[in-house]
Amino acid sequence: MFRAQILTLFPEFFDSPLSCSIPKRAIEAKLVKVDCIQMRDFTTDKHRSIDDKPYGGGPGMLMKPEPVIAAIREARKRDPHTHVVMLTPSGVRFKQKKALEYVEKKHLTLLCGRYEGFDERICDEVDEQLSLGDYVLSGGEPAALSVLDAVIRLLPGVLGSAESAVLDSFTEEGILDWPHYTRPEVFEGKRVPDVLLSGDHAKIEAWRKEQAASRSKLWCRSAK
Repeated sequence: MFRAQILTLFPEFFDSPLSCSIPKRAIEAKLVKVDCIQMRDFTTDKHRSIDDKPYGGGPGMLMKPEPVIAAIREARKRDPHTHVVMLTPSGVRFKQKKALEYVEKKHLTLLCGRYEGFDERICDEVDEQLSLGDYVLSGGEPAALSVLDAVIRLLPGVLGSAESAVLDSFTEEGILDWPHYTRPEVFEGKRVPDVLLSGDHAKIEAWRKEQAASRSKLWCRSAK
């Protein structure tokens, strides 16, 4: 079983996404266990303050080290084998290869930030810093959900066909999937490519590789 923990100020954020579709099936089949840990439970003042003003001035608030680090240590206590990942714009870019690495680890804790980010001393308590891309979210929860979903669908037995995960975009570094078609053969004047109707598996395979390569080149240009 894959074990995931999410350190968050909003556990309810994950209720709906984890109760439908592939994550729901994986949880019900006991292929994955997901626990949310409320970081505010580790505050010590009567107001349950998790944030404070930054030294040196500036806009916004920062997440304080005491409750966040206490929550991280609780996660490690619950699962001594866990790999703790801080979700932050300054982290390494999340890619399919990284999702595969997490599958192999089998124990993952995702730390969700809020406000202007974390007190820098919290970074010393995590194993890795991870970013979804060059943009800013209102909090780490959407990023954590994306990472978790990407990992869950790769777990053995989760998808109806194991081949689906193997053939995903980016499973081979930098390569997108090819175009797909289903019935009807003609829709609003647009036909399914003849090669896919030919029954010639060698030609179909060659066409798919060519299309995937072409798509990937266009994606690489647009990503720069």
